Amino acid sequence: MRDRLEDRICSGKARLIPCNKVICRVMDQGAIESSFQAQAHLYKHMFNYIGSMSLKCAVQLGIPDIVHSHGESIALSELVSALQIHPAKTNCVYRLMRMLVHSGFFGTTKVHEHDQKEEAYVLTPSSKLLLTDKINCLSPFVLEVLDPISVNPFHFLGDWIKGDKNTAFEIAHSLSFWDYVDQNLEFKDLFHEAMARDSQMMNLVIKDYKLIFEGLSSLVDVGGGRGCIAKIISKAYPHLKCTVLDLPHVVANLPESENLNFIGGDMFQYIPSTDAILMKHILHDWSDEDCIKILKKCREAIVRNGAGGKVIIIDVVINEKNDKHELTEAKLFIDMLMMVTVNGRERNEKDFGKLFVEAGFTHYNIMPIFGLKSIMEVYP
Repeated sequence: MRDRLEDRICSGKARLIPCNKVICRVMDQGAIESSFQAQAHLYKHMFNYIGSMSLKCAVQLGIPDIVHSHGESIALSELVSALQIHPAKTNCVYRLMRMLVHSGFFGTTKVHEHDQKEEAYVLTPSSKLLLTDKINCLSPFVLEVLDPISVNPFHFLGDWIKGDKNTAFEIAHSLSFWDYVDQNLEFKDLFHEAMARDSQMMNLVIKDYKLIFEGLSSLVDVGGGRGCIAKIISKAYPHLKCTVLDLPHVVANLPESENLNFIGGDMFQYIPSTDAILMKHILHDWSDEDCIKILKKCREAIVRNGAGGKVIIIDVVINEKNDKHELTEAKLFIDMLMMVTVNGRERNEKDFGKLFVEAGFTHYNIMPIFGLKSIMEVYP
């Protein structure tokens, strides 16, 4: 072979091309790793909805209740049996639970089953909030937020930003959120149940903040729905006369008690005179302009009743500087939900302060006391 090549070279039938310049392409390993990390980050957020839908599935199947009723833990085979599904779906249930365990909704432990150790599932603080026999059950809230009626408007977010409709919800359903709630009885019941369950969480802390209600003899819960939080307050502070103000069809025929009554009305038009006004998750439903109108009506109501009144606001306060990442993320998710659903927003302290000043209030106090929410006391 060598002789043939030498013969060809001598005869001029072959050419040797010298490599005068060698180009070596060495890729930066850091850049490669960064690209794949960016891909994982992108995929995680693309598929975030799968975690949400897995949670919804667990609620629909009643898995938290099954684990709770079984005892401290439940093995996979026992869970499949309790779900009354075909054993062929065992692997599907395993993969669902693996996802939910990874997300922190369930934990695992080892139990003795059939003379050998087997993995079993246990509840976590998060899944304990989904138990239907508990007063603080948030399962209805999960089902309402993840209902297609609530989720579909996000498919129209880009169209809404470029368009002229009031909300993305209106693009998706051809009605405003509030009109849709009024016209769809099933979703209306789910929505009010979800709001009531969220308010019910207040029973964990309301007695710890006696100073907020000290010296008050009357309180109006503006936009208080079916009176869940007002019932908690009236029970904790029997001396306090509580009134729930909401639209007439919301409060019609609701049972009253000695220190709790309901009034049908419009908070934009008139709020009864009172020592204090309570608003829980009301201002985040509205634009700044509408919030100022509501707050001015609140101020009129407490000023009419004499000195010493105040507005008590329970709402999300965004604090990206001091809150942990997960808490901030949850608050920003809710902010996006408000924007898409009702063109409302969550606010930071500066935003709230501006609203209070423009509505004629002189000073306020913000206490970040539990979870996502803060209590604000606002004075005329």
